[in-house]
Amino acid sequence: MTLIVRSNREARAFATSAPTEATSTEVKSQIDHLVVVAQNLEQGVAWCEATLGITPNEGGEHKQFGTHNCLFKIATPQYPLAYFEIIAIKPDATNSIAPQAINTPATGQKRINFARWFDMDDAALQKAVAAEPRLVHFVAQTADIQAAKSALKLQGIDRGTAVEASRHTRKGRLEWKITVRDDGQRLFNGTLPSLIQWGKNADADPLRLHPRNTLPRSGVSLQSVAVTSSSADKLQAAYTAIGLSGVTIAQGEPNLTVTLRTPKGVVTLQSMGI
Repeated sequence: MTLIVRSNREARAFATSAPTEATSTEVKSQIDHLVVVAQNLEQGVAWCEATLGITPNEGGEHKQFGTHNCLFKIATPQYPLAYFEIIAIKPDATNSIAPQAINTPATGQKRINFARWFDMDDAALQKAVAAEPRLVHFVAQTADIQAAKSALKLQGIDRGTAVEASRHTRKGRLEWKITVRDDGQRLFNGTLPSLIQWGKNADADPLRLHPRNTLPRSGVSLQSVAVTSSSADKLQAAYTAIGLSGVTIAQGEPNLTVTLRTPKGVVTLQSMGI
């Protein structure tokens, strides 16, 4: 992962264009979390301590995908839900994950899933994270995942099935729906966010157990999110369709770039098109 440490003045000058604004009146979304894939969690924790100067919190296991994670809060007024996920394939699931029936809330039926989320079965991604953990993706929160999926479909984009997922936490069962394609692909080199809707539709407070509300302050805060893409116009249209705000977009080689204020100073992480 390319790592750049900047002064505060340099960090303010980093963005070259204004972040996208939510313009859709029907669908709204915002940055929910960043996704860093590691070869294993031990590697991910060591990288986090060396690069960002903190030890992440233990997360949990996602049995349907054979993965587990560590988390920490990076929320700011501009990114009020933001947290940071370090995710890896669970060692005892590496060679044993099998096609599984997963709930699809839109139909109430089961579908068979053959691939892990976030392209984690992709050979090129696995080779990259074997060297060091890599920022590969981000996830956007929305209050109506089906409406957001439909908005992308009108743009000719299949964001995937809204899969029901959950894990146990010390404060209760955390439940969510997240878009996952059958092939596990992120799309646009990871610069088109997966969509997430927290809680059940009937929940009075679907964000009650959101990591923003359960994780302690980490000392790390998200300052900016920027993407470049060879298909910037199409990506911008997709962002507008889902009402995504807080992301700077420009034409260029595929890249996802985030700046973080950390105990080690302002740190920039990049996906470098993986």
